[in-house]
Amino acid sequence: MASHRRPKQPSRTRVTVLTTAAAAAVALSSQAANAAPSEKPSKDEVKAKVDKLYQEAEQATEKYNGAKEKQEKLQKEISTIQDNVARGQEELNELRDGLGSMASAQYRSGGIDPSLQLFLSADPDDYLDKASTLDQLSGQQVEALKKIQTKQRDLSQQRSEATEKLKDLASTRTELGKKKKEVQGKLSSAQKLLNSLTAQEKAALQAEEQRSTRSSERQVLSGTGTPASGRAAAAFAAAQSKIGTPYVYGATGPSSFDCSGLTSWAYAQAGVGIPRTSEAQTGAGTRISSMSDLQVGDLVFFFNDLHHVGLYAGNGQVLHAPRTGTVVRYESMGTIGGPFMFGVRV
Repeated sequence: MASHRRPKQPSRTRVTVLTTAAAAAVALSSQAANAAPSEKPSKDEVKAKVDKLYQEAEQATEKYNGAKEKQEKLQKEISTIQDNVARGQEELNELRDGLGSMASAQYRSGGIDPSLQLFLSADPDDYLDKASTLDQLSGQQVEALKKIQTKQRDLSQQRSEATEKLKDLASTRTELGKKKKEVQGKLSSAQKLLNSLTAQEKAALQAEEQRSTRSSERQVLSGTGTPASGRAAAAFAAAQSKIGTPYVYGATGPSSFDCSGLTSWAYAQAGVGIPRTSEAQTGAGTRISSMSDLQVGDLVFFFNDLHHVGLYAGNGQVLHAPRTGTVVRYESMGTIGGPFMFGVRV
């Protein structure tokens, strides 16, 4: 007869563990069911993030412009020094040839002139200092020796200066590359955010910008702004001729501009040279603290670090190259995205 054994009961510990695990699974399932799906950022939230990235890109752009300007200046200085060294070496060779000719003539007439020993000396400077006291040297030879000594020292100093500038140039090129990479990174991030918008949202943002631009144009046309000077009027007219031209970071015209590229180009058309970067342009003239004292053509600066500049257009409006994705246009000074700091009358 078969025996009937009672099934083995699970231990109390095992029951507790299983119960706890089951409860946790139920709780997680409940949370997952009740959790709201991650919400897509709204059009306005995307715009705010994009605007911030564009501001950061423009900050980096002005640093990039400064490094680029420094690089170009260093390259010109190095080229000038190298040309001077080359000419100086030719002059030194001519001086040595002349002295050598005098020494050869004396040798042929009997005896080695002390000046000839200059070319055999391990320490020319020391020899020159001693030789200048020798009675055997003619006045003409002494003068030639002194010129050689001076020219050698000048060339040595110029070569040292060129070496230091070449080091500075290498450092500047490294900085330029970093800033360019930073700008491109910010712009890439902004584009990704814009790509997340629907076609309808993109159209709405574009329509908002167009309405703002048309409003600013009406304000300029209805204003009674007086140019700060004839040169300011000419610069402003030059900038007006570029309305609709695209913004491109690092560009100075005539087919594209960044903010300081537009202002420096506009004043150049008026025959006035001003610095390349927005920060440097703050020293291009007389500072105007009050917005009410601004006149058409004055430079106007925004943000605490002065990374944005435009031309005052009258009636509270600015003519500027705003940022990537836009064109040269009029805009209310109150919608730039950063505070007006001051103006400069060139």
